[in-house]
Amino acid sequence: MERRRLLVRGVVQGVGFRPFVYTLAVRLGLTGFVRNTPTGVLIELQSEPEQLDAFHTALVTNPPPNASIDSIEIASLQPTEPDAAFRIDLTTPGESIETSVPPDLATCPACLRELRNPHDRRYRYPFLNCTHCGPRFTIIRSLPYDRPATTMAAFPLCPACAAEYHNPADRRFHAEPVACPQCGPALSFGDHRGEPALQAAQQALRRGGIVAIKGLGGFHLACDATNDAALRTLRLRKGRIDKPFALMVRDLAAARALCEVDDDEARLLQSRERPIVLLTAKPAAPLSALVAPRNRYLGVLLPYTPLHHLLIDDTPLVMTSGNRSDEPIAKDNAEALERLAPLADGFLLHDRDIHQVADDSVVRVFEGRELPLRRSRGYAPFPVRLPLGGPSVLAAGGELKATFCLTQQNRAYLSQHIGDMENLETLAAYERAVDHYQRLFSAVPAALAADLHPGYLSSQWARRYAADHQLPLIEVQHHHAHAAAVMAENQVPESEQVIAFAFDGTGYGADGAIWGGEVLIARYRNFDRYAHLRYVPLPGGDAAIRHPHRTAFAYLRAAGLSSHLRMPPGESALLERQIERAVNTIPASSMGRLFDAAAVLLGYRGPASYEGQPALELEAKAEDPRDPLSAFSWDISPGSPLVIDPAPLLAALVEELPRAATSALAWRFHQSVAALILRVALLARDESGLSTVALTGGVFQNVLLLRLTTPLLRAEGFRVLLHHRVPPNDGGLSLGQAAIAIATLPPSPPASSPR
Repeated sequence: MERRRLLVRGVVQGVGFRPFVYTLAVRLGLTGFVRNTPTGVLIELQSEPEQLDAFHTALVTNPPPNASIDSIEIASLQPTEPDAAFRIDLTTPGESIETSVPPDLATCPACLRELRNPHDRRYRYPFLNCTHCGPRFTIIRSLPYDRPATTMAAFPLCPACAAEYHNPADRRFHAEPVACPQCGPALSFGDHRGEPALQAAQQALRRGGIVAIKGLGGFHLACDATNDAALRTLRLRKGRIDKPFALMVRDLAAARALCEVDDDEARLLQSRERPIVLLTAKPAAPLSALVAPRNRYLGVLLPYTPLHHLLIDDTPLVMTSGNRSDEPIAKDNAEALERLAPLADGFLLHDRDIHQVADDSVVRVFEGRELPLRRSRGYAPFPVRLPLGGPSVLAAGGELKATFCLTQQNRAYLSQHIGDMENLETLAAYERAVDHYQRLFSAVPAALAADLHPGYLSSQWARRYAADHQLPLIEVQHHHAHAAAVMAENQVPESEQVIAFAFDGTGYGADGAIWGGEVLIARYRNFDRYAHLRYVPLPGGDAAIRHPHRTAFAYLRAAGLSSHLRMPPGESALLERQIERAVNTIPASSMGRLFDAAAVLLGYRGPASYEGQPALELEAKAEDPRDPLSAFSWDISPGSPLVIDPAPLLAALVEELPRAATSALAWRFHQSVAALILRVALLARDESGLSTVALTGGVFQNVLLLRLTTPLLRAEGFRVLLHHRVPPNDGGLSLGQAAIAIATLPPSPPASSPR
């Protein structure tokens, strides 16, 4: 007989791991126990060596579907008197949390069958779940993960649920959120409770009303996606002029009726994460044009809670975040009734508290894999494994699409999407989330990292926090953080460097200018600026982002082409004087702003009502002309760094406008950016000997640009690093900041072995 102790680390709590271990051990005739600990799942087994080996093999090769094993530490123990049977022990208390929290999981097929079975006691119950699905991160107050440490502690189990919870043969064995109509949360809509509340909400939606719905990680505002009047009212109340709304449809067939859906997109739509997937809309899709004005893409998601499955029918629903523009999403009933009262005609509420907000995640698909645009519900706080280890770091992230990152050894816990850090309400939500992560993972940061920008609220907060706690603060250049983020998620070793194309709209440069068209020779510790777009003075600074025709004027003026831009004479003269006198202008090397200028030149009109609108509409407009047209050229001036001038490209666009379709010119613009990337990558390889290229920054949310760029690079022998775990936009900045800070700080002493 042998006895072994196994400590399993990773996402192994809240995913049915202990019941899985119990069932496997009983099947193999092993004795011993399994229990949650602050460091993972502890297993002790006793039997013949062959049986113990068989257990280990099964655990490694076929773990529970929602688990993610990082490591298994094995120790040999002295055999004891055999236990009477294998058992699940109570959780042991501890001080240091070193395990991971599972994200929230979409309703599993077994629970859906119960939901639709009139003979099941949970028939049409909006909060059923099991060990394989349901709320996790959004209800957890602390670790280890047990019911008293969740918001379900307020709902004592009825005898029937308790019997399931304690039965090793049951699917709900140790399912912490387990509930039923007799003992669990309940719905309300005005004076209605339970099933009548659901029916009242559905009737309000059919009448064209806007309903605030409390979901898994916060509130949605919902309305009929085929109803022009409802959409018009929602846009007016929320102050959301053009930004597309997400749609929820009942199933994959309904998604395919509205959009082109390939196999990889179908897999993501139906995945346990259930993100919003950006899909190409079919021209005749039976939807209101106000869902996504002037946009060929629709953000579509499938139901991911029992409540959603019960609520949705054949009519697609708009499901947008339950907040006023620029405010955090609402999560509590009283808060929603106050903040969302001007927006909603009714409230579908429930009494299960949400401890942590988690907005819907948004992804695109490129080369069969996720390209995250917003990483939140379903993904956070699943850790990103770092290729380097060191002291715990708290990285504050950026200003837009804010996230923070808390590291622990070689695990990076990237927060859920917080929002744009433009007001005190969002900052308060950010601070609450930071506090929760530190308590949840018992991680005390040894240093702070923040963006170099002096005006970012997140950077100001990090400076205050570092000063208050007497911690070092590492200030990180924006585009260096972008580069480090894609390097870290692709496991680039600390000793290596890459050619990083960091293309975005705005980032504070080391020289005080706006950067955004950057080519870096990047390592974690530092970087060299190898090349950048030519500086162009932006009139009005940030105002040029909202008024892209100002950006277009600046770029065309720099190329000697300003007379080709249709503008009121008085405005062009005013902008000319502003630039000449350098009044409220700032030099910018931004590729994102160049996309804005090209969009205006090719027909974009009006101010931008949301970030990236001109570029997104430019991508949507582009169509392959099918003729073998050459890319437009760029001027590259030698030096250190190289300076890339888009004047020849803009001149060619102006020349072609009278005789070519704007859809073809939009395609050629993207093609020209791809050709530039290849050209500069070849120059950088010749000088540095590097053959790894990283593509990062918000511009690389553009799937058309990726489709045109990556084959060119690979054909020349480059290894191409792309984003699949964190967004290429500013939502991924905090991961890069954390990796840079760890590489910069002196190494921490080795951790003691867990008991």
